[in-house]
Amino acid sequence: MSKPIESYALIGDGETAALVARDGSIDWLCWPDFSDDACFCALLGTDRNGRWSIAPRAPINDTARRYRGDTMILETEMRTADGTVRITDFMPIRETISAVVRIVEGLSGTVEVDWEVCPRFDYGALAPWWETHDGGAVAVAGRHRLTLHTSVPVSVSDGGARGTFSLREGERHTFVLTRTASWCGDAKRLDADAALKATQVHWEGWISGFDAARTRWPGVVKRSLLTLKALTHARSGGLIAAPTTSLPEVPAGGMNWDYRYSWLRDSTFTLGAFLNAGFKTEATAWRDWLLRAIADEPDALRIMYRVDGSRHLSEWTVDALPGYREARPVRIGNAASTQKQLDVYGEVLDTLALARRVGIAATDHQRIVERRLVEHLARIWQDRGAGIWESRGAPKQYTYSKAMCWVGFDRALRHCDMSQDLHAILTASRDRVHAEACREGWNAGLGSFTQSYGSPELDASLLLLPLVGFLGVEEPRMAATIERIRTDLDQDGLIRRMRAKGDASDEGAFLPCSLWMADCLRLQGRNELAESYLERVLGLANDVGLLSEEYDVPSQCLAGNFPQALTHLGVVNTALGLCGPVVDRGGG
Repeated sequence: MSKPIESYALIGDGETAALVARDGSIDWLCWPDFSDDACFCALLGTDRNGRWSIAPRAPINDTARRYRGDTMILETEMRTADGTVRITDFMPIRETISAVVRIVEGLSGTVEVDWEVCPRFDYGALAPWWETHDGGAVAVAGRHRLTLHTSVPVSVSDGGARGTFSLREGERHTFVLTRTASWCGDAKRLDADAALKATQVHWEGWISGFDAARTRWPGVVKRSLLTLKALTHARSGGLIAAPTTSLPEVPAGGMNWDYRYSWLRDSTFTLGAFLNAGFKTEATAWRDWLLRAIADEPDALRIMYRVDGSRHLSEWTVDALPGYREARPVRIGNAASTQKQLDVYGEVLDTLALARRVGIAATDHQRIVERRLVEHLARIWQDRGAGIWESRGAPKQYTYSKAMCWVGFDRALRHCDMSQDLHAILTASRDRVHAEACREGWNAGLGSFTQSYGSPELDASLLLLPLVGFLGVEEPRMAATIERIRTDLDQDGLIRRMRAKGDASDEGAFLPCSLWMADCLRLQGRNELAESYLERVLGLANDVGLLSEEYDVPSQCLAGNFPQALTHLGVVNTALGLCGPVVDRGGG
């Protein structure tokens, strides 16, 4: 049986990340990069699909865990009838090679500990060839070589390395698993203690750039920022949506998507969160990543890219994996990457305008991209698209998409140099799309804007309209829409994306929507109610402060890919916005 999503904690090295369960098992790790094949894949299958477990042999009576201060170093304490052990897990910040370090310490009594490293490459399918060596073992499969150094005896069999040791109070043992190319020699032994110290210094030094006095929720904001930093590729500056694939939005359903990529739609949220928290370097790196991804073909824009900026995300399924709690298929890649989503043009132009507003100097590349994007948008804004939720059904005229077309025209007119002829074209397009969206997106019978033209469906993405400046929160139709969403899309104090159908196809409540509601209420001056939505979301975080994409209210558990960057971006922006001035997207 798969473990609850909330049982996992995240560790990372700036280029990939692993999920560590409460029982001491690393059940997910893609090596060497975020979107590469997983070699520990028990998260989406069984133990036979690859994991690295360390745990007491005797039954565990109690488990407590935490991150060491403001770092991504995880400490897990397990108590048995015989004593207590602590496992410290981390990934040293990558310089040339990637490694996972696990330190096991005896805190009391004498505890027998079992451990097993059983990687399965190619998403749980391929067992490596193992050989022992002095102080550990080496596993080879295809392009991968894993070198295990440890201070305990090792035996290899059945495609894994394993052993048992006795740990007394005050004793400790170390495990270092390093990944290199298979044609290279064995990795050199890493000094675990020096790596631990350097990793702690790195994370504490980075987060010290955040002024905790700026919010009444300093702990959760710092944990969200650290999580976002761990999901940011250190060399490219790209931010992935989540480090996982195919964690289901619907229990045992088919809404299982690969989120190990960078979405352009999240770009303004990302830039705003880093800027509002005081991390201009990360914001600038994200802007630069965005420009590199677009290159010199803005009209060939994709909605998502690999974290290195490459474009090919062909979708296929891993039929051999049973999926998380039998949720199939397990998808690799994302077919939505080639969809036409008109809102993305507005998101990108909004991001670049926001960068200008806060003093990130525009480059020549940026100026050309902005002009070509908005010129292309002027030609296509009347088209149908797939919408913000990446519908795989028939294209529609989505209200939010049209509002974001308006944003694209508006930001270009405010911030970009252009000829008088282009200025006239964009002004006319801006006015036309605004009038059309207000007319066609409004449902008089419902008393609300709706998901698409002529549709009766509510959609929580409409909460973003005032946040981007399309309509003010006090405008009667917008105020009515906010209230309609707050009442009709409520599920136990959370906001759903759309109305529940009341059957087994219902996804969980989409957590960023509750944070968007809080932002709208703040703009209305209803801070107490806004805070209640933030607190409701924060109350769903697991014991180490991580949040997923959704929350399944009936089963009371986190759902969807985990941890989710968009949710943590929302936490940062909402918690800071409720406590002082922030860079709002709808600003001039």
